[in-house]
Amino acid sequence: MEGISEKNRVFRRWGLKSSGGKGRTKQDAWTLEVPDLCKRRLLGYAETFQELARSLGEEFEAEMIQGDRQSLLDARTRQENRQVIGNNLSEVAQIMTQVADEVFVYEPVEEKKRKELVHILRDEGIVVRDIFYIPQTGDRRALGLTMHMEKRDKRPASDVADMLSAVFGLSMQISVNSPYFIEKNVHSFLFVEEPRYIVLSGFARAVKENEVVSGDNYSIIESEKGKVTILLSDGTGSGEEARRGSECVLDLTEKLLEAGYGTQAAVKMVNAAFFARGEEQNHPTLDICDLDLYGGSCCFYKVGGAASFLKRADRVEQIGVGNLPLGVFQNVEVQPCRKRLQDGDYLVLMTDGVLDALGAHNYEEAMEDAIFAMREQNPGEIAEKLLQLVIRLSGGRIMDDMTIIVAGLWENSVIA
Repeated sequence: MEGISEKNRVFRRWGLKSSGGKGRTKQDAWTLEVPDLCKRRLLGYAETFQELARSLGEEFEAEMIQGDRQSLLDARTRQENRQVIGNNLSEVAQIMTQVADEVFVYEPVEEKKRKELVHILRDEGIVVRDIFYIPQTGDRRALGLTMHMEKRDKRPASDVADMLSAVFGLSMQISVNSPYFIEKNVHSFLFVEEPRYIVLSGFARAVKENEVVSGDNYSIIESEKGKVTILLSDGTGSGEEARRGSECVLDLTEKLLEAGYGTQAAVKMVNAAFFARGEEQNHPTLDICDLDLYGGSCCFYKVGGAASFLKRADRVEQIGVGNLPLGVFQNVEVQPCRKRLQDGDYLVLMTDGVLDALGAHNYEEAMEDAIFAMREQNPGEIAEKLLQLVIRLSGGRIMDDMTIIVAGLWENSVIA
């Protein structure tokens, strides 16, 4: 009866309903769906946004071609801006539809392990309210726990990860989006399996001569699904204006990714935003590298950025896709470049100021040779040595902002 009452209590707390029918056991999966009322409202909003998108995206009408040339150009600009807004609304509608149809599956923890864990944590002064499996991609599993401290003020949630690892025979870690401490107030925590690989990154940068700030900006984002995203943007020109441009690119991209947009959709939205501004001289670049630390792979999305490089023990491979910078055209088609990675691989991203400083006709090949010659293992040291080499080869002159990011991938020794 203890297991059944526990199950019912979890149902009440999380709004779960059993996915099994008659004859199912208490170990069957539970599902959490968006309530019907909310689902209907979300789908209604999505349909409205799609209708608005269709109305805004109508083709340029033939009868508009009347009057002088300036009137025609103004009308065309207005229509292009309408299409940009329409595309944005269409993307929002798709996300709403996906959320409305989403089904979350939960599985109860085996009774023996549940009791063992509850007992262990109770001895540590931690009270467990709920515990269940959350299936992940492939064979991976995650554990959801709702708990609080009984007497002490707080305790790092990472301590519980160690206990979970011992009980379940898995290398577990606290999710990056979960609270860091267990406190007296009840909170929910997500624990996930440690990824197969770890990544360490380093960077080096130089500001253009006679400028105070760099027009380059970069960001590294870690998600709870064993994914690391590297963002690099080179603003148009140099100085404060270029810095604002590249900073805006990264800010928009990060917000879109956090909101649930796919990488390609996020790139299209950022491009549309810069196109709608109509600023002929403001076209920043954008490099995105998505790293999958469970599968050991990466995917590059390049919009006007300089070539990137994959360094392996026996070779260096150039990664470059010929796209124009952001905002040049209304629509941008980004072709992802996927690569399988190995233990000890390095990814090198840079802005065009680095390659331009080499001054050679085949500067990508010259950079390949320089990267291959590197024997350092620390990503920060590799980035710094590459930057110093480029500055030396350019006669000590820094004619443009330079930024180099190096990310190294290694097998996780904890689970190897």
